[in-house]
Amino acid sequence: MGMQAYPVNGRAYPATLDGRLDPAMSRWLWLVKWIMVIPHAVVLFFLWIAMTVLTAVAGFAILFTGRYPRALFDFNVGVLRWSWRVSFYAIGTFGTDRYPPFTLEHDPTYPADFDVEYPRQLSRGLVLVKWWLLAIPQYLVVGIIASGAAWGGWGWGYGLTGLLAVIAAVTLAFTGRYPEQMFDLVMGLNRWCFRVVTYAALMRDEYPPFRLDQGGTDPAHAVPAGTGPGTPAG
Repeated sequence: MGMQAYPVNGRAYPATLDGRLDPAMSRWLWLVKWIMVIPHAVVLFFLWIAMTVLTAVAGFAILFTGRYPRALFDFNVGVLRWSWRVSFYAIGTFGTDRYPPFTLEHDPTYPADFDVEYPRQLSRGLVLVKWWLLAIPQYLVVGIIASGAAWGGWGWGYGLTGLLAVIAAVTLAFTGRYPEQMFDLVMGLNRWCFRVVTYAALMRDEYPPFRLDQGGTDPAHAVPAGTGPGTPAG
């Protein structure tokens, strides 16, 4: 996937979430984006059901082999990627007017992307406890950030993140500008949520940091070459 693994106590986490704020957005389109993403919501509803089932299957595979089946991993990352693009367009960020594509794959032309480095090996023991017991402190934080919408499948449209996104959209409507500092904060909150989902979905063993990494570009892309292990996962 092109990423490098970085230590959890460093600056980056091996799940990256990026977004580029559209510099010329419509002042009022955000009012109907809620309706425009309904087709995505329908598709993502079923994709998240599939992801839930496949995560359980992957859990058994990890328990017996210590590896996350690559095909299942790529599919589940794709579901999260699709969800993030929809959230970036509407509900959770309102960061662009470009309609999100209907695909699980990377789209380098779209201003929002999500990725997780594939792990070479996962702990067999952690798979039994990390998604429910170890993740409880993170769930409490995400509950505030997203009001439990983290498992909704197509965005973080409630809680603090959604509230700030709406405030930014209203500001855009009356001033013609999306507040950049608000965008950076909203991105940081979304990034925190997606890291927790990555961990809870058994994709990584590294515990998500209790850290708000703000800004459109994920910190992983700012880590100088050579500071990580230096071997791409694959």
